[in-house]
Amino acid sequence: MALLSVIRRWHFREHLSIRLIARRTGLSRNTIRKYLRSDAVEPVFRTPDRPSKLDPFAERLAAWLRTDARRPCKQKRTARQFHAELVGLGYDGSNRRVAAFVRAWRDDWLRQQQTSGRGVFVPLAFGPGEAFQFDWSEEQAVIGGERTKLQVAHLKLCHSRAFLVRAYLLQTHEMLFDAHNHGFRVLGGVPRRGIYDNMRTAVDRIGPSRERQVNARFLAMASHYLFEPEFCNPASGWEKGQVEKNVQDALSMLRWISSEALAENSPDRLVLMCWD
Repeated sequence: MALLSVIRRWHFREHLSIRLIARRTGLSRNTIRKYLRSDAVEPVFRTPDRPSKLDPFAERLAAWLRTDARRPCKQKRTARQFHAELVGLGYDGSNRRVAAFVRAWRDDWLRQQQTSGRGVFVPLAFGPGEAFQFDWSEEQAVIGGERTKLQVAHLKLCHSRAFLVRAYLLQTHEMLFDAHNHGFRVLGGVPRRGIYDNMRTAVDRIGPSRERQVNARFLAMASHYLFEPEFCNPASGWEKGQVEKNVQDALSMLRWISSEALAENSPDRLVLMCWD
């Protein structure tokens, strides 16, 4: 699904040609066209029936690549060098198969490094339309004479600092999607990137080396709106400090809302209902 999201974003937002996308992904141009025309949420790949000649050597090749990843660039081996070493161990397949394996492994490794926080930072200066930040907070309100726990969604543009606040009873995917829908509608567009913490509706699991398993429904939303999701490092709230500050400032006003202000047909209640 992440691949489909990237394909859609490259084509519809960055206006890359189908030829260039095919070259970047290794997929055929007909496959790229099929994914762009269909309403599919997740691409489906056909698994070849016959095993690859490289399969018995895959673990050894992956171990070599892990070792190479820690070496300086000039000391790293090429795919052709890996192929020559595998031939010495009995591999009789093509160099093209080895090169594809090496390219895929290094791409996966690079994505893991980009999301693990190792040598990576989230920039704190943003251009117009570049990024937004999103976060949830929890507040209490007196509604109908009863104290109610509210889940408050905050979406804030990083450049203009314009923001939207909406309150819900739950932090489900439906509420998450609704908050983004209203936010993009009110703020007038969708920035290129969205910055999040590791909330449970976006990240299913964080692995030992901090690689993330992103939730499928969240990725479908990002693919629909054509923005690239980015996630802060665990316990690093300053990486989305704008929306963190927004939580403090906006909710300091909400805490003054009393049961009288929420009375039926009161002006304050009507203003609160329209505050999005």
